[in-house]
Amino acid sequence: MAKNLELVLLLDCYGELLTDRQRDLAELYYNEDLSLSEIAQMRDITRQAVRDSLRHSESLLLSTEQKLGMAERIRAMRRCLEAIRQSCDNGQTGQIPELVQKGLELL
Repeated sequence: MAKNLELVLLLDCYGELLTDRQRDLAELYYNEDLSLSEIAQMRDITRQAVRDSLRHSESLLLSTEQKLGMAERIRAMRRCLEAIRQSCDNGQTGQIPELVQKGLELL
C-alpha cells in the first residue's frame, strides 16, 4: 500500500470527521510514518484491520475534499503567500496588492 502524502493535509483538514480509532491509525501511518505491521503490533490488531481502516478513512477524506475543497484552498493560499514573499524579496512590491486580493478571494 503506497502512501498518498496528499492525505496528510486532508487528515489535518478533516481528521475530526473520522472515528477516534480511524484518526489514531491514520495519524500513526501518515504523521508518525509507521508501517502497517508496526501499527498492527502496537494496537494488537491484524495488519489487514489496519489496512481496511486506512482505506475507509482515505475514502472518507478524499470524498470530503471533493465536496468541500478546503485542502485545495489551503494549497492555493500557500502559493499566493509564496508569490508575495518572492515579490518582497525581489523588490517588486507593485504586485503585492493584486496577490493579496487573490488570497482574500480564496477565503
